[in-house]
Formats: sequence, structure tokens, C-alpha cells
Amino acid sequence: MQSADPPGESVESKEQFSSIPQPFQAELAEEASDIRTIKMIVSITLGFTLVLATGYLAAVVLSDGAILLRPSQDALERHATYNDLIRPASKDLTGDGVVACIVDSGIAVDHADLEGINLVGWRDFINGNGNPYDDHGHGTSMAGLLVANGWLKGIAKDVDLLVAKALGENGNGSDAIVADAIDWCVENGAHVISLSLGGAPDLLPFSIGSGRTSGDAANEAIDAGVYVVAAAGNDGEDDDGDVAHPSSEAGVISVGGVTLKGTHWPGSSKGDNNGRLLPLPILMPRGDPNKKPEIVAPAEAVPVLLDNGGWGMADGTSAATVYVTGALCLLLQEKPSLKADESTGGGDNINAVKQWLMESAVPESGQVTHDDYYGYGLLNVSGLIQEATQS
Repeated sequence: MQSADPPGESVESKEQFSSIPQPFQAELAEEASDIRTIKMIVSITLGFTLVLATGYLAAVVLSDGAILLRPSQDALERHATYNDLIRPASKDLTGDGVVACIVDSGIAVDHADLEGINLVGWRDFINGNGNPYDDHGHGTSMAGLLVANGWLKGIAKDVDLLVAKALGENGNGSDAIVADAIDWCVENGAHVISLSLGGAPDLLPFSIGSGRTSGDAANEAIDAGVYVVAAAGNDGEDDDGDVAHPSSEAGVISVGGVTLKGTHWPGSSKGDNNGRLLPLPILMPRGDPNKKPEIVAPAEAVPVLLDNGGWGMADGTSAATVYVTGALCLLLQEKPSLKADESTGGGDNINAVKQWLMESAVPESGQVTHDDYYGYGLLNVSGLIQEATQS
């Protein structure tokens, strides 16, 4: 008759186990239970990790970049192409020691690419909030083009940044508030003021009324030696015949837009440089180096930061404006004698820099004079600095 247990070995094992004191038997049982628990935890963890990894890979494949984790590969490549397009300055120039002021809808400082920025001043002209925020998103995108230091790199990432919130959650604001914001920038030591107002599609930043305007404030800033850069606007086929206010002011640097290939971006506004009586306002003829727009820069599907912590792409002369703002910040780092607080030149410095912008700009193929869409040409950062340092 067959035994249920192999002869000898099984009996001996039972005898040996039975000879172990009862407390030790309990410990062995507990160890076996712990091992089973650990195995279960490891299995669950591995399964959860596999699900996450599968989702991540799906995001990369389907969206050309994992959502909220990194910009798309296309965005990163466009970012690099645009940086090369404007003929960048030496990597030693980062805007250090220069104060730049962005007047827009605010800034979402919790974006990963904005970690460690030098935000030295904030003023909310809309809601009076003492803490930085952005309830529209446009301001965060513009600030990122200047100071981002993560997946995307700002053109002048080490500037001391001032942010004035002058646009509300719908992207609108009054011209009087914009004027007050410009004044605040000057009072807080800004060397360059960036006005991407009117430079984003479907964005009507302000309506011009009576009293002191943003143009008045911009002109006073310029007289004090502060550089003011503003978007030419995105009128495109519905062009009203001139660049947007306040970039239409003589001393303000008006910025139009180009595509990834450096050609005219069709949404960019046209400048009226021959003068006109109608439609109002009356325009006097403009002469060099103040013809509008003065310069063009990237404006088509420009990679930007989003206020929700992600990344995207934006069209518009808003982005082009910040490229020029950044270029001026690098110039002022290289040649600090051009800064308002280190020179008695005032408006003369602005005139000189506008002349260098004109002389260093890269014209379109076949272009010999100022073009009402393309300005004097494409922004040339290294060329601008070279013109300034040789003068």
C-alpha cells in the first residue's frame, strides 16, 4: 500500500518540525505571512508602474510629447530654430544687472520653467492682489520668452524682472491703466519696458479714451532714457493701415512678426509711413530710424509657457516683442552706459539704439529700403551688440 508521504523523509521532517518549540512555530508562520504581504505589495506596485509607463508612452506617441511633463519635440525644435534665426549673442550675456518690466496679464510663478527667476517687483493694477498670479495666461507666456530657464530658455533669463498686471482675466484693460503701469515700471527702475499689448490674436487690450494715454507715458519713459518695446499688432488682412498703439509713437520700438523661415508673418500689422489725413488719427510722415515697424522677430507658432504649468505655441507679434526686449537687455548688459540710471543720455540713447537696430537688421531677399511690413529687417542680436560696441 502506498503511503501518503514518501517513506522516511516526510516523517523525519514532521518529527523535526514538531520538536520546534511552539513560540518559534508562531514566528515562522508570521514570517511566511509577511513574505506573502510583501509579494502582494510588490506585484501591485509593478502593475501600477506598468500602467503609468504605458500611459506615458501613449502620450509621447499620440501628442509628440508627454502632456504636462515636457514640451513637444516639435516645440523644442522650433524654439532652437527661432533662437538661431535671430543670430544670438554670446552665451555669456544673460541680461544680468538689467531691469526689465513686462506690462501684461500677470505671471504664474509656479510654472516649473520659471523656478528661480529674479522677480523683483509686482503690481496688480486690476484687482490689487499682492501676490503674483495670471488669470488670463498671456503674461506668463510673454514672461517665459524672456526669463524661462527650464525646458524652454528665455532670451535674457537673468534679468531683474518687474511685472505689472494691467490686463484682466478677459485680456482687456484701459489705456489709462496701461499708462499707470508704464509709470510704475519707470518708478521702479526699469531699463526696458515690454508691451505685448494688442499683439495676441483675439486680444483687445485697451480702448483709447480721453486724458493721459499709454503713448504719453511711453514718451515720458523714453525721454528719461527707458527703452519701450511694443507689438505692431496682428491686423493681417483686416489691417487698419498702421501699427497698433502705443507702438505707433515715434520713440517706441514697434515689432512686427516673421515665420519660422524668416519670411513675413501674414498676421503682422502694416505700418503707415507716408502720412495721412484720414482715417483719424492724422499721421505725419515718418523718417528713419523711426519708420514702423522698426524690426521683425519670431511670431508664428512660437513655443511658450502656459499658466496651467504646461507648454504650447502662440502666434502673434506679442512674442516678437519679447524677443526684441530680450535683445535690448543683452545689449545693456554688454554696454551698461546705455542704461537710464548710468547715463545722462536720456532719449539720445534710445535714438542711437534705434539707429543700430536699423543698421544691424537682416533685410528680406531683394529688400533695399524700409518695408511697411518687414521693417528694416529681421532682428540680429549679435549684430546689434556689435554695432553698439564699435560706436
